[in-house]
Amino acid sequence: MLAYIIPFLILLTIVVFVHEYGHYYFARRYGVGVTDFSIGFGRELFGYTDKNGTRWKFSAIPFGGYVKFFGDHSIFSDFNRDELRKKYNEEQQKKLLAFKPLYQRNLIAFGGPLANFILAFVIFVGVFMFAGKDMTPASISEVQKESPAEVYGLKQNDILLNIDGNKVEGLLDVSKFIMLSTDDFIEFVVLRDSQEYTLKVKPNLVDSVDQFGNPIEKRMVGIMIGPNNNNINHVKLGPIKAAYHAVKEIFFVSQKTLEMMWGYLQKLWGKGYGDLRQLGGPIKIAQISGDVSQMGILPFIIVISYISISLGLFNLFPIPLLDGGHILLNTIEGIRGKEYSRKTIDFTFRIGFSVVVTLMVFATINDIYNNHEKISVYFKGLFN
Repeated sequence: MLAYIIPFLILLTIVVFVHEYGHYYFARRYGVGVTDFSIGFGRELFGYTDKNGTRWKFSAIPFGGYVKFFGDHSIFSDFNRDELRKKYNEEQQKKLLAFKPLYQRNLIAFGGPLANFILAFVIFVGVFMFAGKDMTPASISEVQKESPAEVYGLKQNDILLNIDGNKVEGLLDVSKFIMLSTDDFIEFVVLRDSQEYTLKVKPNLVDSVDQFGNPIEKRMVGIMIGPNNNNINHVKLGPIKAAYHAVKEIFFVSQKTLEMMWGYLQKLWGKGYGDLRQLGGPIKIAQISGDVSQMGILPFIIVISYISISLGLFNLFPIPLLDGGHILLNTIEGIRGKEYSRKTIDFTFRIGFSVVVTLMVFATINDIYNNHEKISVYFKGLFN
């Protein structure tokens, strides 16, 4: 069990610290007082107070973290300026988030997700520069009999140039683009006898398990992939190319995540796409981080980058309680030119709280359902 818990806590600590530091950085830049910087929630385990009066600490419940601003005692503190005016003098009000200009409040809220994207960018750049990137041209080494690939015209020795509008730059791109496709048909652009052909293939949907043992609905077209002319090309990129590919990877992951989330929402109403079993919470993240950490430090670092992107993207959703919700409320208030009433904020945040808790409960139930055999084995071991 420790093989899962320790990597999970390391991963969570890194991505949460970076996220909260993004908020902290912009808050300090614009003169907002910061009283607490906590990794985890609940009772403080250990920490220290810096020269600016900020208490940096680790807390007992290690699922998340927070930055607490001066005067921030509840979710209403950003908006109830009437109460704050009565409680704090003009000099103290200069350190309150609620009295900062709209663009500063939004940048402070955006700072957390931005820091997560920057972390992913730095990781990808480092990996592409020092470990290298697979740039091996991919070709079809085998087409299975009566498979979708054969039915729709893909042939052996076709060189794969593009899948669903995404350029195939290496062998690993092929399975990634097929797995993350969302349309009924997958569009392949191939090079055959010096001519380019565009073919649309409808994949088979097959119930299977991923490399971590979780159930998954795989999209199968029936092809085997190999290096074109047996030429393996793994390249250490320069800074500019590494930065380009890092941005491209972040954009691709973000785009596909949004597409899958939209598909999940539609599927709840019976019309969407995607496998809802893939929605996971802490248990799934712990499982993935534990399994990947055993593969080596490099795969574990790459997983940190993907989790960081997911955390940053999720926090930008326009749901009250999340950073995106704060940005939305700030912006609407700025357009209205009128402060919210406590009743409006109370109602809004109750909705946001309900949405977030529902997502967390659904993801956790998914985790337990998909991993019930492993969990039961673990608890049997505890009590036997």
